[in-house]
Amino acid sequence: MKVGVFGKPGGGKSTLSEKIAAATNVQLYQLDLIQFMAGGAKVPDDTFARHHDEILARSHWVIDGFGTPSAFEAMLHAADVLVYVERVPWVHYWWVTKRLLKSPFAKPIGWPEGSPMFRSTLTSYRFLRLSPRFWSPERRDKLLAMRPGKRVFVIRRRSDELALLNELESLAKRSEA
Repeated sequence: MKVGVFGKPGGGKSTLSEKIAAATNVQLYQLDLIQFMAGGAKVPDDTFARHHDEILARSHWVIDGFGTPSAFEAMLHAADVLVYVERVPWVHYWWVTKRLLKSPFAKPIGWPEGSPMFRSTLTSYRFLRLSPRFWSPERRDKLLAMRPGKRVFVIRRRSDELALLNELESLAKRSEA
């Protein structure tokens, strides 16, 4: 099973990715931990691309995040299951804010140690403001058009998450049998 989880900042992708990995017993790869070093510095693009290609070559994975445009496209083609997290806009903004407020007490899931939380929060707000240009209804339609060759899920609410987790857990059990 190869699962790609992606979407706008602050949608709960990392938390959901952890749940998917646990439900399916598949290794989780969080791209922010591969693309950024402790302290928030970016790794060289060729180093990230090499590591990303190594992950895609494996037989099973859960990938959390976007990475780079070329990495995202490669993941879309390699994955069996695509999970697009698209909450209502205020949820994304609130969860980005909540992550910042909680950061002095708990490191955000999937973030490198010492990440610059304030600067990263501002970047997330900027991405959210600009996200309709990329995460458009047309993009969602293109993702949905990848069916039936791939399982494609759009996560908007908790009930969508539960349905996804139940289906993936069932698929994982069938593949083990």
